[in-house]
Amino acid sequence: MNPGNEGNNKKFWDRYSKLYDFEINRFSGRAYAEMYRLMADSLTPDMEVLEVATGTGLIAIKIAASVRTVEATDFSSKMIEAAKKKRPPDNVRFSVADATALHFGDNSFDAAIISNALHIMPRPEDALTEISRVLKPGGKLFAPSYSHGHISASSWSLNAKFLKLIGFETYSKWTPEEYIAFIRDSGYTVEKWQVLKAAFPLVYLEARKPG
Repeated sequence: MNPGNEGNNKKFWDRYSKLYDFEINRFSGRAYAEMYRLMADSLTPDMEVLEVATGTGLIAIKIAASVRTVEATDFSSKMIEAAKKKRPPDNVRFSVADATALHFGDNSFDAAIISNALHIMPRPEDALTEISRVLKPGGKLFAPSYSHGHISASSWSLNAKFLKLIGFETYSKWTPEEYIAFIRDSGYTVEKWQVLKAAFPLVYLEARKPG
């Protein structure tokens, strides 16, 4: 995961790398399985794909067979270390990178993925701007995100206080509709979205950079 260039909770994600896969499978396993299927349906074998905030590479490895190449990045070096230990397919490459300062040229990728990360970034709009820079005109954006905005204030405040104590920070609390509006306001055309059942409702979203 990648909270942006401020890195206030980078130590949390470095520590969390050891538990990441277990927690994802425990709380969101079915939703992630559905995400893999939906992405595979929209990707094509000729695509060169970027994944930002890859974590331990769960998505990058799952979609590798559906595309030409995957460049998977995360700002946590420990997450990338864990990803590399999985012996990924030959067409997947992992590297450390900040979501708001990617080390790729303009118009480099046919598609980009940023999954369940925008809500934990201090300036998520900066990440979307940087992704747009490296996406080719008409490139595809996959941006699933947990949605907390319609959860009762009392329930969420208890969760948020606990998470903040252990070093996890949530900066944006969108309803599904607010999240879709945010993606549109960032310059993308939303083509498909649906809410998947997970620990928190997960908005699966596909969009496109204008051609």
